Amino acid sequence: MSAVSEQSDAELLAAIAAGDRAAFEALYRRYGPWLATRLRYRCADSALVDDAVQETFLAVWRGSARYRERGDVAGWLWQIGFRRLVDAIRGQHARDRLLRLLSGHRWRAAPSAEEELLLGVEHGDLAGALARLSPELRAVMQATVLDGLSTHEAAALLGIPVGTVKTRAMRARRQLRGDLT
Repeated sequence: MSAVSEQSDAELLAAIAAGDRAAFEALYRRYGPWLATRLRYRCADSALVDDAVQETFLAVWRGSARYRERGDVAGWLWQIGFRRLVDAIRGQHARDRLLRLLSGHRWRAAPSAEEELLLGVEHGDLAGALARLSPELRAVMQATVLDGLSTHEAAALLGIPVGTVKTRAMRARRQLRGDLT
C-alpha cells in the first residue's frame, strides 16, 4: 500500500487542493465505487450514474466543491453526487421533452405529487404517516415530493415505468389522506 493511500481523508483533500494527482486517485479509489453503488440504488440508468460520479470527482479536482470539515467526507461526496445525479436526470428529461415537442407530440405535465400532498395536509402526523407507507410507496413519495423530481425523473431514478410512479403516488396520497384526516 502506498503512503498516499494511507493518508486520512482530510490529508488527501488538502493534497488535492494543492494539485496532487496521486491523492486524487487515492480518494477516487477509496470512494468512487462506493458512490457509484449508492447512486445506482437511486437510478437504474448506469450511464447517468457514471456521469454523476465523474462530475462529482471533477468538482473535487477542480476545487468547485469545497469540503468545509463538517461531517464525514463520504457524506459530503454523497451530497455532491446526488445533486449531480438529479441534474443529469433533469437534463435527460428536458432533452426528452424537447425531442417530443420537436416531433410534434404535445406533453402535458400532471400536478406534482408535492402539490397534491401539501393541499391535502391540514394537520396530523405527517412523519408517522410517511413511515407507515410501504417501501415502494415511500420511495415514490421521497423522489417526487422530498427530492422534487417530476414523475418522469422519478421513473428514471427508480427504474420503474412512469405509469407505476403515477399509480404508486396516487396510492400513497390516498393512504396519507386517510392517515392525516
